[in-house]
Amino acid sequence: MLLVKDLHAEIDGKEILRGVNLEVRPGEVHAVMGPNGSGKSTLSMVLAGNPAYTVTSGEVTFRGKNLLEMTPDVRSHEGLFLGFQYPVEIPGVSMVNFMRAAVNAKRKYFGEPPMGATDFLKLMREKRAIVELDNKLASRSVNEGFSGGEKKRNEIFQMAVLEPKLSILDETDSGLDVDALRIVAEGVNKLRTPENSAIVITHYQRLLDYIKPDVIHVLYKGRIVYTGGPELALEIEKKGYDWIKAEVDAKDAIKGEA
Repeated sequence: MLLVKDLHAEIDGKEILRGVNLEVRPGEVHAVMGPNGSGKSTLSMVLAGNPAYTVTSGEVTFRGKNLLEMTPDVRSHEGLFLGFQYPVEIPGVSMVNFMRAAVNAKRKYFGEPPMGATDFLKLMREKRAIVELDNKLASRSVNEGFSGGEKKRNEIFQMAVLEPKLSILDETDSGLDVDALRIVAEGVNKLRTPENSAIVITHYQRLLDYIKPDVIHVLYKGRIVYTGGPELALEIEKKGYDWIKAEVDAKDAIKGEA
């Protein structure tokens, strides 16, 4: 599904990613954890193709194709979805028109005819139910006046409609209360199949109580320094990141990289 080899990236001349290696197979959910400033959101932005970030070296293969050669819209059409930590509002653009344009752009990319209005509204109803998204919200402008929880539900609703092969969820749990977190996580779980995959970026164990990852990675200083199973998140919850940072900093000092 996704293969990242020695990925280096920078923004405004400052290197953030310093050699990320990652492999995600179909059907897997990977969690990426780490302290603030470690490069987690940068990794998501680079994979999505945000032009503010520059890849200086490394390779990324997505479903057998060179991801780094694709424009952001092509990455989306090919099956990559990014759920933002802070979803933006788009005043004046209704959710219905926004999602219909997105669906038909993807269909056009694959040489398929546009989806008719009746079929699209049926699709909207089916997918809204997954995240308990109120019909009134779906009829309003994109995220305008939505609460934090409603915006995150809307992100998962969009994911449900677009049916991506790889979903990257950047701190989806940020700012959610317990009920909203449960609904969002249950939506992600309902969309999980043996053919798709997800990368869940989070600081906390609580999200992983709902979305069960197959693999957990710890990102620190722009590279993945620890990889393990679900038990790794429990250890981090108990001990924090200081023990990981101390071990990595000691190794870097020995190598002269501190």
